[in-house]
Amino acid sequence: MSYIKPIKLSAFALLVLAGCSATVQAQDAAPKNVITAPLVVVKKAPVSENELKRWSHLDLVKDSIPGMSVDRAYAELLQGKTGKKVIVGIVDSGVDIEHEDLKGNIWTNPKEIPGNGIDDDKNGFIDDIHGWNFLGEAVHENLEMTRVVKKGDDGSAEYKEALAQYNKKYEEALKNKEQVDFLLEVHKTIQKELNKTTYKVEDLAAITSTDPKVSQSKNIMTQIFGNAGPTFDPEADFGEYKDQVYDELNYNLNKDFDGRKAVGDNPNDIKDNHYGNNVVFGPDKEKALHGTHVAGIIAQVRGNNLGGDGVANNVEILTVRAVPDGDEYDKDIALAIRYAVDNGAKVINGSFGKSFSPHKDWVYDALKYAAKKDVLIVHAAGNDGYNIDENKNINYPNDSKDNVKEFTNNVITIGAINKEYGENVVAGFSNFGKINVDVFAPGEEIYATIPNNKYKYLQGTSMAAPNAAGVAALIRSYYPKLKASQVKQILMDSGVALPSKVVLGESENPGEKPAAVSSVESSRTAKMVNAYNALLMAEKMSKK
Repeated sequence: MSYIKPIKLSAFALLVLAGCSATVQAQDAAPKNVITAPLVVVKKAPVSENELKRWSHLDLVKDSIPGMSVDRAYAELLQGKTGKKVIVGIVDSGVDIEHEDLKGNIWTNPKEIPGNGIDDDKNGFIDDIHGWNFLGEAVHENLEMTRVVKKGDDGSAEYKEALAQYNKKYEEALKNKEQVDFLLEVHKTIQKELNKTTYKVEDLAAITSTDPKVSQSKNIMTQIFGNAGPTFDPEADFGEYKDQVYDELNYNLNKDFDGRKAVGDNPNDIKDNHYGNNVVFGPDKEKALHGTHVAGIIAQVRGNNLGGDGVANNVEILTVRAVPDGDEYDKDIALAIRYAVDNGAKVINGSFGKSFSPHKDWVYDALKYAAKKDVLIVHAAGNDGYNIDENKNINYPNDSKDNVKEFTNNVITIGAINKEYGENVVAGFSNFGKINVDVFAPGEEIYATIPNNKYKYLQGTSMAAPNAAGVAALIRSYYPKLKASQVKQILMDSGVALPSKVVLGESENPGEKPAAVSSVESSRTAKMVNAYNALLMAEKMSKK
């Protein structure tokens, strides 16, 4: 499933977003010019709109925001340098390749003649001009646990675990439906009272009605606005929340729904491998929101005064549509990785994942194939707030068959941070694990492209992965002799340290926070990706 963090709303509060000031512990001394965490980070003023739109590019020391120092890297390290073009594969829900801020950075297959209906490059995919769509006309899908349960009780431990998780998730979905229906009624009451489709917190002050229903709705919305942060839009965000909840019940958890009919292949036969079409944004461009946002984080044109800026300035996006609204099929992911590798991608972003993987070996083989071809896979850690080192919380695809020892060195797993450097810097939704999460990157309130020339803030480890992938692409562009495994090590070793103690995951009790623990429990590095440091290290490593 694509990793956008769903909007978690209760009847009284939205997800509490990070504040703007923090005190942190001093870190050990580092080589000259390398960015380290300062003794104290205090944001003396609220984050401006411009800072919010590009906070992931800012610098911890200069801006008091734990971005990746991308702007500083361009200004101080890349000025006057010319990099090599890098192809970045986006295995996702599809990409709007016609978007105003992306169309200049879209990969075109040089071996294919557009529109002639012939497989010119003889790779089995006709007219694959900008990539391939392995989902064809399909949009919605079951979760993998739903598919396992649908097959029936075979006596396996996998079935029992899938059934337990399915029942729990279904009950949660029913509760979420109650919640969203209540909030929509509250929203509708305010709309009617104000005679406005959308509104801001200031508008609520004008409501003087003594009607109990109106007064209660006003109080609820006032509190939601107070907790939600500057990007909250009740009309858009409540609508998005409704779609998430209803899609979960109607498609993801609906055992009577078969989304694969629209594809027409046998998903359990890896040799049945030529299916789909060349429409890389799928049958409904709006449903390519996730992949378009991911692509924008990496490759939005820099400095053109449109939307945000991409991390990498010399990339081409190769789109492989393989992630539906639901859980991806192992076959699609394995073939998508191979397709991107075979067409020249040197970095592949995978902002997807699931808790069951019946044909995991197909994906493992694809990861090893990418390693042989010197391709780096950047994978999102997941949004459950879980310790994925625990076997019950494995996040597929992974690079360790026993959940401990890596079988390949070209996969890097990324957790998410927010814009407040302090013990709450790790996003509460982000998965963690000192064995299976490698490093963190910005993943809350990330501003980037969405279909039809629009832009939006989204959050999730889905947003953290492409931020890291963008830095990987920068390294591969300016230091092309470095191997995928070296780029992975640079991203990990060059990061800025997390505070000595951090809060990990989310409490099961609303309103409570887990206790802060040593940051060594967070990941293999207890660090945050930093473009400036990474390029300094790449320069040094390339001279060895």
